Order: sequence, then structure tokens, then C-alpha cells
Amino acid sequence: MERDGVSPEIEVTVPLELSVEEMIEQSIGRINFTQILQAILVSLPTFFDSQQTFISVFAHAQPTWHCINNTSCTSKSNLCDLPKTNWAWDSVNVHTSIVSEWDLECTSSIFAGMPATSYFVGCLLGGLVLAALGDSSLGRKNLLCISTLVMSLAALASAFSPNIWFYSVFRFLCGVGRAPVAICVLVLLTERVSKRWRAQAAMAGFISFSLGILGLTGIAFLTRGFSWRTLYLWTSVPGIISSVLCYLFLFESPRWLLMQGREKDAMAILRGLGSINSISPSLPKINTEQKLPKTNPFISLKILLSRRWAVKRLLASMLLAFGIGVMYFGMFLGVGNLGFNIYLTSVFNASLSLSSYMLTFLWWIQHCNRRSSLLGFCTLSGATCIIFSVVGKGHLGVVIPLELVSLFCACMAYNLVLMYMVELFPTCVRNSASSLVRQAMILGSVFDPMLVLLGRKSIIYSYGTFGLAMLLCGFLVIWLPETRGKVLCDTMEEQELMDEDGKLSF
Repeated sequence: MERDGVSPEIEVTVPLELSVEEMIEQSIGRINFTQILQAILVSLPTFFDSQQTFISVFAHAQPTWHCINNTSCTSKSNLCDLPKTNWAWDSVNVHTSIVSEWDLECTSSIFAGMPATSYFVGCLLGGLVLAALGDSSLGRKNLLCISTLVMSLAALASAFSPNIWFYSVFRFLCGVGRAPVAICVLVLLTERVSKRWRAQAAMAGFISFSLGILGLTGIAFLTRGFSWRTLYLWTSVPGIISSVLCYLFLFESPRWLLMQGREKDAMAILRGLGSINSISPSLPKINTEQKLPKTNPFISLKILLSRRWAVKRLLASMLLAFGIGVMYFGMFLGVGNLGFNIYLTSVFNASLSLSSYMLTFLWWIQHCNRRSSLLGFCTLSGATCIIFSVVGKGHLGVVIPLELVSLFCACMAYNLVLMYMVELFPTCVRNSASSLVRQAMILGSVFDPMLVLLGRKSIIYSYGTFGLAMLLCGFLVIWLPETRGKVLCDTMEEQELMDEDGKLSF
């Protein structure tokens, strides 16, 4: 209204310069249906990631056998000491496993474990090569789609392998493709929600991972009388479809877009993810001090390794992750050595893993410190694993409960360390640093297939080693800072300032 012919003064509020964190909190502070759908979509690749990681549990299993036409042959006889004419596989289809199809039952553990080892070596090398691409040229979304597609196509090719050499090559390529999947999913989930919902969003990827193991176990049980190749067909084709769906409908990380200087694209995604009136129509000035040049896809690694505190933090994190990787993957891969039903044990383990994810992200992340929790879980998991490996698989009443306790603690440590890594490093190097830590975890898993095969003679060779690695590496967490309740920094300078203000320097 006008008073005495004079227009009233209108107070104009000029928006202050916003940081990326403030922009995220302002635009998508409240969870909505679109964010839930995006979380489900982005976590879909981990469903197939877990299946390709643990498919060797069933495809490489030692089939059961029986004696024929010879009274000197018994069920306790050493299979390798018997002539081929004195025994036969129980299954009508003798090709239920690569062991029976390619006569691997009496070969060395190195040769028999070559396909599984090739897969984890592929994961290791693929992560080292592809890790930085999610921070630079490709971005989180494109890297996730390409990785899922390569992983699934290589798995499909594995179903048509004529011999163990081709099979090992395809498993290697599958591992290369699979390497960035878990980190891309975790980073995408956590970078597109506010601090309040970060833990719950991350849980979606872990739950999908466990459901993938349950799905794999169900498919393996239903196809147990068929060729192992059928298992690959049922797990690879849906993975190809999921990569296409992600490419068509998945949103890129707005944080990454802002760091690349693509403010308009980031704002469009924030409007799509946020509430209708959550963002002003005008584009505020956003403070992005440290954008990554698009010409060098590995510039994020250079930035990461240029800071002394970051290198020390990275090394400690990688050694910690190495021990957890040896334990976590070894526990799942070694279920056949416990002398219990392999399908039932896999269901128990996957269900336990699923419950650990629910506990971690619905309660533990919000209420408990990262460092003390990791130290406790690593110690308990390693100690119980060593105990039941010494007891031996002849005492199932003792071994199975201790194995479940050890696995549960290993799953909790696995969950916490991945979430911890996201919080330890800023946006400009987060994908690279998290991927390197993840690769250290994969390096630990490279030794698991051979240890599992050695464990068929005595589980102390496998589970004893798993527990010792977990126990020793777990103590390194005391050299890392606590990050509970801290905001996600976007540049190295912001991280250094926060560490200095909070006295979190390494």
C-alpha cells in the first residue's frame, strides 16, 4: 500500500554466498518420494555386484560323489587316491560345477582357485584404473552405468567359456567392470541427501547387496541339478537390464556437477530431488573453490597425494580395509568348508549381513563413534574366528554360533568402514580416496580363494588366517580421526579448516 503518496520501502534480502553443503541442505533437507525412488534405482547395481562376487561359492563348489563297483572305496577315502572307475559324481548332470566339468578335484589350490583369484585381481586393477574417473571426466552416474554393463556382459560371456583359461579371463574382466560399482553407489547415495538422511540413504546400497546374496542362493538352489552355466545366465542378463535403466532414469550427483562448474545442471537436479518450493527460482552464487579440470581424469589423485595429512590418512585407512576385506569376503566364500549345508549356511550369512546393515544405518551410525566401534568389532570378529578355527569343524554346535558372531561383527566393521571413508575425505577427492580404500579391501580378498581351498583340509588355514588379519589391522583405526556428526567437506582447504577447528588432524 502507498501512504501519503509515497511508496513504502521494500526490504530486499540479497542471498549470501553459499557453500555446496549449504545448498544441499537448503534444497533437499527433507526426504521425499523422488529421493526414495532414486535411492532404490542407484542401489540396484549392488544387487548384481554381490551375485558376481559370491557366485563362485556355488559355481566352484566341490560336488558330492559316491563309490561304484569297488568295496575298498568308502565315503572317507581320498578322492585323489582312487581310480576314476571306482567313483562317480552324485548328480546326474556332472557339470554342476567347474570342478566336475574340467576335472579340478585333484589339481593344486593355485590352479583350481585361478578363476576366483582372477576376479578379485580384476577388481583390484579395475579400481586402480577407474577410481579417479568418478571424480573427473565420467562422473558418478556414467561410471556406475558403464561398470555395471561391463560386469554383466563379462558374466554372460563366462557362461559360454570352453575351458578354465577363457573362464578366468572373463572372470577377470567381470572384476574389472565390477570394481567401481560399490563406491559409486555409496557416493551417489550419500551426496544427494542432507546430513540427516545420509546414513539411511547409504543403507539402501548395503541392503541391496545382501538381497543379492539371498537371490543368488535361491537361484543356485533352484538350478542345483543344472549346469553352472545356467547360474551365470540368470544373474547376468538382469544386470545388463539394470545398467540401461540406470542410464535412462538415474540422476547425477549435484555435488559433482557443482564441483565441475555445471551449476545449472546441478540446480535442475536439486529441483527434481527437492520439494517444489525448496529452491528459489534465482540461482545463488555458489562457492566452489576447487573445481577439477576436465582434461586430466586423474587430477583428483594428484590433489589427494599432494597433502601429507591426506596421504597418512589414506594409508591407515587402506591397511584397516585390507584386514576387513580378508575377513569379510573370506567368511562368505568359505561357507563350504564348515561341513554344513551350503545353501542353508549362505542364507544364514546373508540374513545376518542384512540385519547388520539395518542395525548399522538405522541406529549405530547416528549414536556411536566410528573409531571405537570399528576397534571393537574388528577385535571381537578376529578373536572369535581364531577360536572356532582352532576348535575345528567337527564341533558344529560350537563352530556355527561362533562363526555367526564373527561374521556379524565383520559385517558391522565392513559397513562402518565404507561409511567412514566417505566422511574422511572431501568431495573433490572422495570417489578416488574411497575407491583406493575399497581396492585395499579387494586386495585382501585376492588371497581368499586360495585360503578357502587350503581350508578344505583344515579350517585353521583359512579361518585362522582371516581372524589374524582382522585382529592385527583393526588396531590401525586408532590413528584415524573421529567423524561422527561432521558435515561433508567439498575441498581440501575446507577439510583442513574443519580438522584444525575440531582438532582432528591426523
